[in-house]
Amino acid sequence: MSRFQDKISPLDRRSSPMDDSDDVPRPGALQHHSPRVASSSSASDASVPLGRLFRPVGGAHHVVVQLGNVAADGKGIGEEDGDLAISSSLPFVLAFSNLTYSVRQSRKGCSLFWRSDAGEEQGRKVLLNAISGEAREGEILAVLGASGSGKSTLIDALANRIVRESLEGSITLNGEKLEGRLLKVISAYVMQDDLLYPMLTVEETLMFSAEFRLPRSLSAAKKMSRVQALIDQLGLRAAAGTIIGDEIHRGVSGGERRRVSIGIDIIHDPILLFLDEPTSGLDSTSAYMVVKVLQRIAHSGSVVIMSVHQPSYRILCLLDRLLILSRGSTVYVGPPTGLHPFFSDFGQPIPDNENPTEFSLDLIRELEATPEGAQSLVEFNRARQALPVVSPGGGEKSFVSLEDAIGASISRGKLVSGAEGTMTTAAAVPKHANPFWMETLVLTKRSLVNTRRMPELFVMRLGSVLVTGFILATIFWRLDDTPKGVQERLGFFAIAMSTMFYTCADALPVFIQERNIFMRETAYNAYRRSSYVLSHSLVGFPPLVLLSIAFALTTFFAVGLAGGLQGFVFFVLMVLASFWAGSGFVTFLSGVVPHVMLGYTVVVAILAYFLLFSGFFINRDRIHDYWIWFHYLSLVKYPYEAVMQNEFGRAGRCFSRGVQMFDNTPMEGLAEATKERALAAISGALRMNMTSTTCITTGPDVLRQQSITQLGKWGCLWVTVAWGFFFRGLFYVTLLLGSKNKRR
Repeated sequence: MSRFQDKISPLDRRSSPMDDSDDVPRPGALQHHSPRVASSSSASDASVPLGRLFRPVGGAHHVVVQLGNVAADGKGIGEEDGDLAISSSLPFVLAFSNLTYSVRQSRKGCSLFWRSDAGEEQGRKVLLNAISGEAREGEILAVLGASGSGKSTLIDALANRIVRESLEGSITLNGEKLEGRLLKVISAYVMQDDLLYPMLTVEETLMFSAEFRLPRSLSAAKKMSRVQALIDQLGLRAAAGTIIGDEIHRGVSGGERRRVSIGIDIIHDPILLFLDEPTSGLDSTSAYMVVKVLQRIAHSGSVVIMSVHQPSYRILCLLDRLLILSRGSTVYVGPPTGLHPFFSDFGQPIPDNENPTEFSLDLIRELEATPEGAQSLVEFNRARQALPVVSPGGGEKSFVSLEDAIGASISRGKLVSGAEGTMTTAAAVPKHANPFWMETLVLTKRSLVNTRRMPELFVMRLGSVLVTGFILATIFWRLDDTPKGVQERLGFFAIAMSTMFYTCADALPVFIQERNIFMRETAYNAYRRSSYVLSHSLVGFPPLVLLSIAFALTTFFAVGLAGGLQGFVFFVLMVLASFWAGSGFVTFLSGVVPHVMLGYTVVVAILAYFLLFSGFFINRDRIHDYWIWFHYLSLVKYPYEAVMQNEFGRAGRCFSRGVQMFDNTPMEGLAEATKERALAAISGALRMNMTSTTCITTGPDVLRQQSITQLGKWGCLWVTVAWGFFFRGLFYVTLLLGSKNKRR
């Protein structure tokens, strides 16, 4: 006797007797999209269905009526007391046939840049080899296999995360080809990694997701109702007020975190749900609870497709269809109950009291270790699939048109993301649920909430700035107006301005973490990239203002810089502009570099080059023509020249008088009387009246000596500000090009 329960309609069965309580309706749980015709009395006892909670989209009603005429069992779709119900004989069916995908693979040998050595050709490695199958509404299709078998690749292929030109075969929904833009609206993809903001609570995380994915036409109360219903469906009521947490801040458990990750992607109640190993890294109980949640989601009217490494027996009881892979080829496709007769016919019967999937995968691994691999099992499966199968209905399968099916789903509360029942073409589908300004507002609010609960990040940056300012202030304390004071001022300005940029590197880990979250959220058009870039800039600007004022107050008066109040205000603005450009540069790098350590290395190296070519170590007119371009690209050049002009731009200030002209020369060590006689001799030779009080070098003379003559201080300020905008523009371009999330 099979160890698996007999499979009746997946919408009517329970996984095991011990799980009966999990399916009992609870206040606030999702009860919409039932396959049975619900009476108005029962509907009032349970929670409010999403079909009532959200206003049905125009045009969906008549679609439902039309569907009633094409139901295979004659029951069709009825309308009772304003509630719409649909027969379970008309599910969505996602079918895929002969999916083949390969990647270019270099053979052994050295290569120069992108070209292979002479005589070496590049081969191709097949990751998917003619994979076929189907997934149905109300069921869970689990893709199994060892590491490297192609599980994640198949999920990516079905979720349109592989460039279609590189993928052979067909993918259809209800017999119609799916366009990529439509797929993004009606589906969701849950990644293997839980990428969440650590300081937001479970409820806040889901609520912000609702603000992104649900249309503006829905009121805040309806969005909150959707979130509360989803919390109950995910079994997260006890953890609703707990923060997500990270390595430092304690938060929810691993299983709860995984369910939150699922929740933020299904907030709009998608028709198709793809998951890449949702049980990885979880203990057996947490993994079972996650799959139990996925079963509820499937029963609510979704097609659930997930990859799983090796499910336990309890999890296997929750699955409806299996697709087992070996090195990109199909080994088995069918229900879990078919594993026993399949391997018995193959000559490897599954022993009693043995987990069928564990036995299957172990056998596949043993076959893969042989020279022939699991090809015998693959051929056996193909032979079985080629056998004629008589369907219970006695004829070919017929599908409801995709337009009618989507319209019916929307009328029952599914797909609450602004889509309409007639939207089955890419041109008709709205790319985003909300306008640009609302996305920016929600993104800004979320970042502020998360940042406010992590004050240690800003405190660390502020402490770094204050400590650096204190050290500089005590080293360069009250500089005098002498040639030595001039040299010391040059050193102070070079170090101070470059410090602004180095300090910005502290935010690199945060930026890279947010980038990963951005990649997940924008993969299915939660918001625009431009909204994210603008929000990122708005949230990051106020801390820069505080850091600039703190640094200026610490150093300006202690060092004895000139200009009074006006000079101080300009110094603050220039420091702020430097922070703005530096943070823009680091933001841009966070969209390019894959790792934090690599990011630090790049930042330190490039900023060192900027300082080298800033004009402090070597004057502009001394830089060779083949390097002068880097001088003008240096981010440190413009702040350095701006504060230099703020300090030395006044003609009435003297920095060298009389015998001070001999400072920093071999004559510096001579007696004062000897210097005065030398000064008199020079005065006579030049026929000038030069005394010990005669001004030899003024501030503008210092600027000319440093070759700072091309751009005024305000011009340098605006160029620095422009650099900040330029790098944020580049950041937008990198997000635009790098967030396609598609393999080639």
